[in-house]
Amino acid sequence: MNILAIGDIVGETGVKKAIKELPKLKEQYNIDFCVINAENSAGGMGINKKIFDLLIKAGANVITMGNHTWGKKDIFSFIDDKKIVRPANYTKGLPGNGYSIFNINNKKIAVINLIGRTSMGVLSENPFIVADEIYNKLKNEVDIFILDFHAEATAEKIAMGYYLDGKYSIVYGTHTHVQTADEKILEKGTAYITDIGMTGPKKSVIGMDIGVSFKRFVTSLPERYKLAESEPMLNGCVFKINDETNRAEEIIRINTK
Repeated sequence: MNILAIGDIVGETGVKKAIKELPKLKEQYNIDFCVINAENSAGGMGINKKIFDLLIKAGANVITMGNHTWGKKDIFSFIDDKKIVRPANYTKGLPGNGYSIFNINNKKIAVINLIGRTSMGVLSENPFIVADEIYNKLKNEVDIFILDFHAEATAEKIAMGYYLDGKYSIVYGTHTHVQTADEKILEKGTAYITDIGMTGPKKSVIGMDIGVSFKRFVTSLPERYKLAESEPMLNGCVFKINDETNRAEEIIRINTK
């Protein structure tokens, strides 16, 4: 089973790049299943129905979210679709799904989205406890568990990887928009990487206009967020999972110019 995860799509530049590259990547790596994080896809904050439909049509099986889940009011018109997954450790009772299960090639795949609590500024339940709760609930019916851990702190992400080793097949980080070079297969067979990176304007400060970023950091004055305009890049990973053991065998980082 070859699983493709594409990192945080930022703005129109990122959406167009993902739509252009996704069919080629699926063919090149013989992809069976694709997850895309798109919580920054609509103007840099949130997602709308048009973008959701475009990404699914291009070949994504499921869209994951994060701290900007509610960034666009349009989200409430399709948040209950099983093909979009928002953080499972948001406050109980909110609309949407914290995980979804898909039947692919005679395998049941659960895609889970969790949000970190360190330096995120979002009220949420303990992601470690929620990750366990979901696993214990689904372990007798699901073959492959995939976690998009949308978190700021490197330490929190690394701890989550080791914590879920042997339970989840894939644990990867999103949110920081910078692809890390620490991909590894953990001792009990879980594929892990701290952040799979960003899909959006390459010449930018994690997607933001460089000049706006200067003003924020140099003067400490508030400045309206503005997306950068430059050539696009696509970041992500291909995870190869053994069909017999459901454990990871290989991780390939993708960085498409």
